Amino acid sequence: MSKGFFFSLDGLDGCGKSTQVRRLESRLKKMGKQVVTCADPGGTAIGKQLRQILLHGEPRPGTRCQALLFMASRAQLVDEIIQPALAAGKIVLADRFLLANVVYQGHASGLDPDLLWQTGKLSTGGILPSLTFVLDIPVPLARKRTGSPSDNMESLPDSFFAKVRQGFLLEAKNQPESILVVDGWRGEAEVEEEIFSHIGPMVAAGDLC
Repeated sequence: MSKGFFFSLDGLDGCGKSTQVRRLESRLKKMGKQVVTCADPGGTAIGKQLRQILLHGEPRPGTRCQALLFMASRAQLVDEIIQPALAAGKIVLADRFLLANVVYQGHASGLDPDLLWQTGKLSTGGILPSLTFVLDIPVPLARKRTGSPSDNMESLPDSFFAKVRQGFLLEAKNQPESILVVDGWRGEAEVEEEIFSHIGPMVAAGDLC
């Protein structure tokens, strides 16, 4: 069986990652590529239920519970969506993946990031993105873009999101070969071009459809 490519986009809410997933999907399809997009958490019937608990559950799940619920949602997403798509030679674009778990529940909430990476190996079955793009923007801009808090995560204070941002940057520094930082404050087209400058040659070289 042929193997496709897997890319994820991450960053603070409001960084533009969801927009870039849509733009990249459109661009790749115009090239004749088969593309599957997904969101983590979510993307499956089980994942959507877990997403509801994580983002809107009352009482709010504790940090370790959050981490494991995210892992469970991701495991189902890999089994149902990501792994079959890759086995079929398709390109997968994910709106968040394991890195978000490591940063939000690890760097920003106090769990051990290394332990989360290790636990993540079980939830992903060893499937990780070829590249993860962190769209980096300042916390005040992220807050301005998202507006009033609409879920459990968005209601957290700016100090929490400052830790999130630094967590993303630290992980990118530690894994420069697989986590790339992109300035997300620029225009959508400019951000898209930078991301595509990395994935375009990989996809073209792979000659996937």
